[in-house]
Amino acid sequence: MPALTGQRVHAAQCSGAVAVSGPGAPASDRIWTPPAEHGTRRRMNAYDLIFAPGPDTDVPLRHAFGRFGTGVTVITTQSEIGPLGFTANSFSSVSLAPPLVLWSLSNTSRRHDAFAQAKHFSIHVLTDAQADMALHFAANGEGFDTYPHDIDAQGVPLLHGCLARFDCTHHASHPAGDHSIILGRVTQVATKATGAGLAFDQGQYGRFQPF
Repeated sequence: MPALTGQRVHAAQCSGAVAVSGPGAPASDRIWTPPAEHGTRRRMNAYDLIFAPGPDTDVPLRHAFGRFGTGVTVITTQSEIGPLGFTANSFSSVSLAPPLVLWSLSNTSRRHDAFAQAKHFSIHVLTDAQADMALHFAANGEGFDTYPHDIDAQGVPLLHGCLARFDCTHHASHPAGDHSIILGRVTQVATKATGAGLAFDQGQYGRFQPF
């Protein structure tokens, strides 16, 4: 069976949306109990809980989003205060022609404006040996000296040892509720032929084990 084994990531370790960014990251370890009087939430055989999202269901909604396991990326850019990094699990490919990718980050992140306005950025797909890097850039946008990297012509840090890297120019940025969706046009790709990806599922980092 597929399995994830790893360490629990608490909200205090996260910046912006998610240990990684995106609404599916753990914000709390609280156990949410639906109010008995709320008729729209009901237990059924196929599911443990069914509810209509609303102001009092942020915790279970976040937990439900977190049921979707993902890979983990670190996005890097150059900013007015120097190079910045951001851990995100909201990365997705969008289009082959033209080559487009997207990711999202919380509007309340202190790094939001730097990334939303960045003309150039690089998205790094992490290996299962890079959980420390993911945790670092989830909590702190700086501190690149800890990790081997190069600097490209636009000043963007290019981290070493990742499974894949997508160098991008800003294509578009769209407001989406309490997040911003950032679209990048891929100008260069770097990949490794072997290696396993870092996975993130229900607040834990780990690695995928196939059937």
